[in-house]
Amino acid sequence: MRLILIRHGQTPDNVEGILGSTIPGPALTDLGHEQAAAIPAALASETIDAIWISTMQRTGLTAAPLAEATGITPRVNDGFREIGSGEFEGRSDKDAVRGYMGTIISWWQDSAARIPGGESGDEFFARFTSAIALAVADHDTVVVFSHGAAIRTWASAISRNIDEAFSRSHDLPNTAMIVMEGSPIDGWVTTQWHGEPVGGAELEDAVALDPTGEAD
Repeated sequence: MRLILIRHGQTPDNVEGILGSTIPGPALTDLGHEQAAAIPAALASETIDAIWISTMQRTGLTAAPLAEATGITPRVNDGFREIGSGEFEGRSDKDAVRGYMGTIISWWQDSAARIPGGESGDEFFARFTSAIALAVADHDTVVVFSHGAAIRTWASAISRNIDEAFSRSHDLPNTAMIVMEGSPIDGWVTTQWHGEPVGGAELEDAVALDPTGEAD
């Protein structure tokens, strides 16, 4: 199976560095729509069987151009939503970002650790992994539109060939893509981790404050 994980396009929260995990969340910026519009051409060589999105509107808006180009109606699964930011919701200060991302990083050693007022690593991995299993069932190539912290955390923890150091040193900007090969039974290997939007570096906002997409 081929699993293509794509982060959503830019939102106002990404520009300001705001932690946001409530549903439906913000829409896309003008740049975010440009990033989304570049996705069909970037995936033109793929034979896509299914498209999945989270319950947050930014993933649906990002998936829309690909859905139109392929004629595939995106399916929604709440398991693909962003990692809940709990008490840090709506904040962009250093303490909040450190508390949120620091807890997520700690899941490498202690997956039971909980974001204050949010979810634990065990809870996140259970719901995201279950969503992936449903998405790839009976399909060869699946595209999942999800979120920065969620994609980075799940892919780097699940992949047999990626470790914590790799995850912490590689960016995942808006509409960047991670490609994985394998299956829920046999496990997953990451074959591509793109450090720029799928449409190219010209679609990246170098000055945006984006804590869930930037390397440490």
